[in-house]
Amino acid sequence: MKTIHKSTISLVSLLIVLVISSCSPLLAPTVTRNKAIVGYKYVYITPTVEKTSVTGTVIPLATGGCIGATISHSINPTDLISGHFLKRGYTCLPELKPELAKETIIVNYGETGRRNTGWGSYTIEVTVQLLSAESSEVICVGTAEGRGETEADDVRIAINRCMDTIFGT
Repeated sequence: MKTIHKSTISLVSLLIVLVISSCSPLLAPTVTRNKAIVGYKYVYITPTVEKTSVTGTVIPLATGGCIGATISHSINPTDLISGHFLKRGYTCLPELKPELAKETIIVNYGETGRRNTGWGSYTIEVTVQLLSAESSEVICVGTAEGRGETEADDVRIAINRCMDTIFGT
């Protein structure tokens, strides 16, 4: 059995520490509440654009060729946000109705940045704003970040974390 040199053990230990320290955890979601969500029955979510991410792998063959595969992930933030409201008993409206304004929340969504977490990894941060349809008053604003295998996964994770924090779950 060969003996392992102290320098090899030190090098491996240093690499492990570097890898662990460079993969920073997701920041905790935040919510700023100006008013309670109680009393609202309806939700109008401003339309968003679908985000599609494609990942691929290429494997070289010994014969000189290669084989590959791609996987596509898509998400429409409006669909995911509406699911959170539907699950909690709200009715999603396709358009704003003045006669329901007193009981309607307007939901706005935006991607608010990226944070480099080391080794080519990053998070995507999203913000969800809830407004009173009657007064345009800000009810609350939630922000969260997500990290997955693709940008679409990052957004999905961030929205889920944000909405769960807004609803206190």
